[in-house]
Amino acid sequence: MFRNITALRPAIITFCVTLAFAGGLPPVAIGQTAPGIAGELPTLAPVLERVTPAVVNISVVSETPATSNPLYNDPYFRRFFDLPEAPPARQRMSAGSGVIVDAAKGHVLTNHHVVANAREITVTLKDGRHMRAELVGSDQATDIALLKIEGSNLVALEIGDSNRLKVGDYVVAIGNPFGLGQTVTSGIVSALGRSGISNDGYEDFIQTDASINPGNSGGALVTLDGRLIGINTAILTPAGGNIGIGFAVPSNMAVSVMNQLIEHGEVRRGRLGVGIQDLTPDLAEALQLGELRGAVIANIEPGSPAERAGLQVGDVITAVDGHPVQGATDLRNRIGLTPAGSAISLTLKRGDTEQTISVTIAAETGASADLSGTPFDGARMRDASRSEAHQAGADGIVIESILPGSPAARAGLRAGDMIVAVNRSPVSSVADLRSAIAGQRTILALEMIRDGGRLLLVVR
Repeated sequence: MFRNITALRPAIITFCVTLAFAGGLPPVAIGQTAPGIAGELPTLAPVLERVTPAVVNISVVSETPATSNPLYNDPYFRRFFDLPEAPPARQRMSAGSGVIVDAAKGHVLTNHHVVANAREITVTLKDGRHMRAELVGSDQATDIALLKIEGSNLVALEIGDSNRLKVGDYVVAIGNPFGLGQTVTSGIVSALGRSGISNDGYEDFIQTDASINPGNSGGALVTLDGRLIGINTAILTPAGGNIGIGFAVPSNMAVSVMNQLIEHGEVRRGRLGVGIQDLTPDLAEALQLGELRGAVIANIEPGSPAERAGLQVGDVITAVDGHPVQGATDLRNRIGLTPAGSAISLTLKRGDTEQTISVTIAAETGASADLSGTPFDGARMRDASRSEAHQAGADGIVIESILPGSPAARAGLRAGDMIVAVNRSPVSSVADLRSAIAGQRTILALEMIRDGGRLLLVVR
């Protein structure tokens, strides 16, 4: 399967993720040689013979709403011509890749967009066996999904530590591009910590020049010792093909999501309750922090875990559980993938002193579930903090993020918007918003603050 989204530039980002494997393949020494036409030649064949059986092809039958004439929305028109309330869904077939990470349990990692809206999922092994797969769980924000298959003699891929990856490391991408069948390409790690590829989501992509093409989604990015360190997920392409810029979800992020999908069937994200921004060189110089790296707390939500733990505006968070924080995106990813109820240790710089504070992460709150079936479905919201309300001159609801392709995204809502009124009635909390739209007509006029200015947005 292959998904295109419009990037901030004229190019197109096409999703086709790389996955982290768990299993039991022993590492193979780098630099092995094997008989060749000209004698003993360097080769990756011994490694690939061991790891490729763990990479599978995935075919999906899904249902999508059929497009209909706008006249079908008129109940009198439907009644007059005896038409159904909704047009029948159309069947759609697509394909992608996956990685077996647990042979005993039959767990297969792949992309969310590969199996989204799936009615039937079939996994094909390298040896030609076909198996019906069950969806354990899926997470759109990280584009990771977990499947379960029943079979004997399965081979799993050993999962590596993506935090140890360095720019310049050699990697191999394995998947099913263009439906050709299992294909192997090689390259290097071109960059680490890439974000901003999509409009929303938890991103910490590995960038590689190993060729990734349509159909590679959910396939494996593997180190030369045979360990999974990423799930191939996207490419930057102006014409739909590979140009040497591909992206993979790091194995550590994929494993964190997988563990929650196994335990809960969904990802239960944590929430700290702070607004953060990068500690830029200019800001570090202004605050006389030298070359310190981290994320600066810009605001704190009342009653949040951050407030209860004693965090303050202006604190610079430099590490989480002893691991350095590179910036706001890095911190957001770590907090968002920390299960609710977990205690973490934050190292922070406050003035001239360094402190370590323990914080218990709360469950993430949002409007997505409560407002399903409305134009706000897919938007994660929270009540505005005191400082945000003071700056805006009104109470309201802050949109923290928007899931790509969701009703909220199609309605034109953006992360960072602050909704202050619905149909001219002020709203100061998510509860107010639910009350305001209950029983309302299908067209809503939202008064919002976006980028410091007020605007009126009409949503249906």
